[in-house]
Amino acid sequence: MKFSLKLINVIFSVGLRVTGLSVTGLAVTGISVTGLGAIGEVQAAPLQEVVHQETAKKLPLEELRRFSEVFDRIKNSYVEPVDDAKVLEDAIRGMIAGLDPHSSYLEPEAFEELQEHTSGEFGGVGIEISLEDGFIRVITPIDDTPAVKAGIKAGDLITRIDNEPVKSMGLDDAINRMRGKPGTEIILTILREGEEKPRNIKVIRDVIKVTSIKHRMLGDQYAYIRITQFQGNTGSDLKQVLHKIQSQGEIKGLVLDMRNNPGGVLQAAVEVVDAFINKGMIVYTKGRLSSADTEFLATDDIVLADVPMAVLINGGSASASEIVAGALQDHKRAVIMGTASFGKGSVQTILPLTDQRALKLTTARYFTPSGRSIQAQGIQPDVVVEEAELKKLQVRAFPKEKDLSGHLFNGQVDESEDAQLEDAGKGLAERDYQLYEALNLLKAVAIVGKVTSS
Repeated sequence: MKFSLKLINVIFSVGLRVTGLSVTGLAVTGISVTGLGAIGEVQAAPLQEVVHQETAKKLPLEELRRFSEVFDRIKNSYVEPVDDAKVLEDAIRGMIAGLDPHSSYLEPEAFEELQEHTSGEFGGVGIEISLEDGFIRVITPIDDTPAVKAGIKAGDLITRIDNEPVKSMGLDDAINRMRGKPGTEIILTILREGEEKPRNIKVIRDVIKVTSIKHRMLGDQYAYIRITQFQGNTGSDLKQVLHKIQSQGEIKGLVLDMRNNPGGVLQAAVEVVDAFINKGMIVYTKGRLSSADTEFLATDDIVLADVPMAVLINGGSASASEIVAGALQDHKRAVIMGTASFGKGSVQTILPLTDQRALKLTTARYFTPSGRSIQAQGIQPDVVVEEAELKKLQVRAFPKEKDLSGHLFNGQVDESEDAQLEDAGKGLAERDYQLYEALNLLKAVAIVGKVTSS
């Protein structure tokens, strides 16, 4: 099954009609349980018929009898009366928990908030998380949210919420405890790599409004674009930004920053890649069912064809971010820099049940254009640049001609302007070393281009 960008109306043909969404994260009031979700405008009946036919042939009757017997024993013999519905819902959660970390059972509220997450505005603390050995691992704090302001970092392990151990409460309960009215306070106890003792971090809840595209110029003729997450309008917003930058004059290079980007809407990721390439595969999926096999192809809607690009990723770059980085890397359209990405390359499909409940079930894996699986491997950068904090060495600097009293002026260069540019470069290196190195790479490419063309 093949899709051009203009034909992504039917995605992962499984039981849910929610126009235009293919998401790569489940948001729960500002908190995300990491995992690709696939939601689209779909045709449910054919796949459901196949699934029902296969299930009817292979129903494990003996196991179902055992399940019924256990349920009956609990109902009649447990020390206290039990709620039938609760016992069965717990059993459903247990079935899903035995699969993989990204399949889950969605209560009505969780499903509603998943859709809110893709719109770019929701409530909470603003972190993307996954469950790890009973603790909560922070995949990434979302830009400009209470979590970032409080100092939460990617990789932090949350062990307590308001002094209650998370292992004793489970993921759903932990998520509920982290919810709350804007302005209220929550204390998260975290373990951070390299630190011996846990630390308590106070976070003030707020409404999370995420701007997916940010941009600025890095000096003269070098553009910087940051994608914080992939929302429904990210692709179109990116193209508007690119047109705006191009209208201001020649661009020598572009840095696309997807560090700590947890993913988002699949179609937006495809549109982002499509802005930089004009043909070929962007991403494809493979699953057990043929209807889960999809291909997403580039169109001729390219915006920026020949400008050198550097893409920044790190361990907080997941799912849709990895799709973009992998496609640009395989097409040799950009140099990937930073550190290895998260490695979330499986597809989750939303299967609606009754009473506004649903299953989020892993149904396929993503593959880059060259056939690489992202799952559990991630995208390896072409140039590894670790995050670094630069410190000035206390050494005696060599004096320069311009430091000499009464030195002769250059006559061609404004020395005050030259000093400002030098200071700006040093400031970027100290604030963001990875970005500084990406900019240096693009400058080197521009210089080599001049040499080879002369």
